[in-house]
Amino acid sequence: MTIYFYSTRKQPYGCFSNFSSHGFELDGYWWKTSEHYFQAQKFVTSDPQWSDRIRDSKTPKEAARLGRSRQHPLRKDWEEVKENIMERAVFQKFKTHADIRNILLETGDEAIVENSPIDAYWGCGKDGTGKNRLGQILEIVRDRLKSEESSPTFTPKSP
Repeated sequence: MTIYFYSTRKQPYGCFSNFSSHGFELDGYWWKTSEHYFQAQKFVTSDPQWSDRIRDSKTPKEAARLGRSRQHPLRKDWEEVKENIMERAVFQKFKTHADIRNILLETGDEAIVENSPIDAYWGCGKDGTGKNRLGQILEIVRDRLKSEESSPTFTPKSP
């Protein structure tokens, strides 16, 4: 069975969305959502003040809007680092929150697909043939979490 997600309102997999309200600490800052982190990283080296504005934005929708602005220069290496940045954010989000970590781990080995009708890179796109990189990253994070939990030194953070 393939697991599809997109809206934060659809349970139980709405927590897989980068817009879900599951904050975490990373790089010395508190991030309200993984969307805030991801969008801010586009500018962290090229326009730190814009990056801070994205981090401080009230909602993930606003963070996404600000992050898509091309009035500010993207960091030069963005295309090379964006998937690693997404994986760092998603991993930290699920490592921080035991409730959603359990939801992710309970998916077993099922394929996970961001059923986005508008994004054929991070999601599957309108016709379902997109790259689904966010779904694939969730699967990678799931495997990392499984591996860590089987390690004798693993101690999950409290939510």
